[in-house]
Amino acid sequence: MLFRHAAVKEAAVVGVPDPVRGEAVKAYVVLQEGRRVTPEELRKICHDAIASYKVPETIEFLGALPKNPTGKILKKELRKLGSPRAEPHRLE
Repeated sequence: MLFRHAAVKEAAVVGVPDPVRGEAVKAYVVLQEGRRVTPEELRKICHDAIASYKVPETIEFLGALPKNPTGKILKKELRKLGSPRAEPHRLE
């Protein structure tokens, strides 16, 4: 759903710890150069098309998604970023 917006270059969605429900949906998004979009705009696109429990509660913008040498997105690394124990840090 996130790719429906023209500003989205790459996106990945992972589960992150949530104190109330155990796990929450979080999206990491890389934007096309020179493009802008707000998290609220992306959440609206999702709300209009998928079940509310699947809509990312938070959307974080990164300069690049972590990938292995073959280009596969490393969701384990993204989960570490979303963990409350992880130190804040941005991938550039």
